[in-house]
Amino acid sequence: MKKFILSTVALFFTIAAVAQSQDLPTTMVRDINGKQIPFNETFEKGKVTLVSFWATWCIPCKQEIKNIKTKLPDWKKEVDFNYMTVSIDDSRATAMVKTFSKSQGWTFPVYLDPNSDLKRSLNFQNVPYTIIVDKNGKIVMQHTGYEEGSENELFAKVKELAK
Repeated sequence: MKKFILSTVALFFTIAAVAQSQDLPTTMVRDINGKQIPFNETFEKGKVTLVSFWATWCIPCKQEIKNIKTKLPDWKKEVDFNYMTVSIDDSRATAMVKTFSKSQGWTFPVYLDPNSDLKRSLNFQNVPYTIIVDKNGKIVMQHTGYEEGSENELFAKVKELAK
């Protein structure tokens, strides 16, 4: 019962936080090769984008990304959208992020937030943290945590926005 109440409260705050869409921050991130780029410039205009924030030490994060990666080819047949990830690992783990993403066969963009600047800009505390950005470059949905199958709910929202 306690878990249910906490989940309900967390869901309420997530919904309240996204009742108004918000602009993407211009905070600098690094691509997997170390090149710096403003976060808001990592998005393709006119396309919905699903973004997973994760860390190498976060088991649920890696499971969510693995499940999304598995479903991505079928999803892309249905809807034209982008997917990317942002690691919040610190600068000491940058090489590990690059190695891990390569070993998993990730072909989608992987960005790094080694000083948690973007994490602070978006005002979230924990990973997995997922956002959906609409065609106009506005954050329209935020979600914290991962349960098996919740990626399907994210995709349903992506489909709705990509119409």
